[in-house]
Amino acid sequence: MQIRILSLACAALLPLFAHAQVTVTDPWVRATTSQQKATGAFMKLSPATPMTLVSASSPAAGVVEVHEMVTQDGVMKMRAVPGLPLVPGKVTELKPGGYHIMLMDLKKPVSVGEKVAITLVLENEGKQRQEQVVQAEVRPLNAAAASAASSTHQQHH
Repeated sequence: MQIRILSLACAALLPLFAHAQVTVTDPWVRATTSQQKATGAFMKLSPATPMTLVSASSPAAGVVEVHEMVTQDGVMKMRAVPGLPLVPGKVTELKPGGYHIMLMDLKKPVSVGEKVAITLVLENEGKQRQEQVVQAEVRPLNAAAASAASSTHQQHH
């Protein structure tokens, strides 16, 4: 009887462990102009266990893909990736010019101060998929350029 109770208690706790997925910090989306149909989402991801970011979705966009920017033969190219491995103890940064989430076929422009819901689809080593919803703040079009310029400026002084 005690073993059965212990088994039931463990089974009840399993969903709690399944939800200890990835710590997401500093999620943001670049604002768009009224004519833009695509934008990028950026954040820092820190998993508790080995995970892979396999896809994402958002009610703000018709198509959402995990992308990377690479330079091939001196040309900057952007392409979708089938998955982005996340390593425990290591922060994986989705940022302009690197890995990022591409929001395409936007349903409406996104404006500074709004929040965009993004659902991350994560897969563990056992190939079990879990979803994690992130609320990303919309920042100005030049947000990344402004912060890069200020850090470069500080390095010169």
